[in-house]
Amino acid sequence: MSTEQLTFGFVCVQNAGRSQMSTAFAEQERDRRGLTDRVAIVTGGTMPADHVHPEVVDVMAEHDIDLSDRTPREVSDAELNACDVVATMGCSTLELDADVTVRDWALDDPDGQPPERVREIRDEIERRVVALFDEFVGEH
Repeated sequence: MSTEQLTFGFVCVQNAGRSQMSTAFAEQERDRRGLTDRVAIVTGGTMPADHVHPEVVDVMAEHDIDLSDRTPREVSDAELNACDVVATMGCSTLELDADVTVRDWALDDPDGQPPERVREIRDEIERRVVALFDEFVGEH
């Protein structure tokens, strides 16, 4: 495993659902693997909402992850171009530099979905985040 800094970016339009869940799972995975000094995480949206979707806050709380105090934010192309890997949530038309690895996670928007569907989206995001860490920083 190399010692260089790695930056993951998670972006969707509103930064109120999928990218917030992705960021929370990435922070958890970074901590679990003891990589706080090596992995940076950027999140944002192209047209951020006013708050994280309530159904997302609720299903993440089931995993003891509190998103109630998070605020969606706008992310710039410059911030994303400084990332090594950017995961978009199936809703982005970003044009990033060639040296940024982009993964388009075609995931349904959890906004307004019933809790069972939001849980499915959450669980898929968690699997993808763990796989991203396995791929780019190595198995734990």
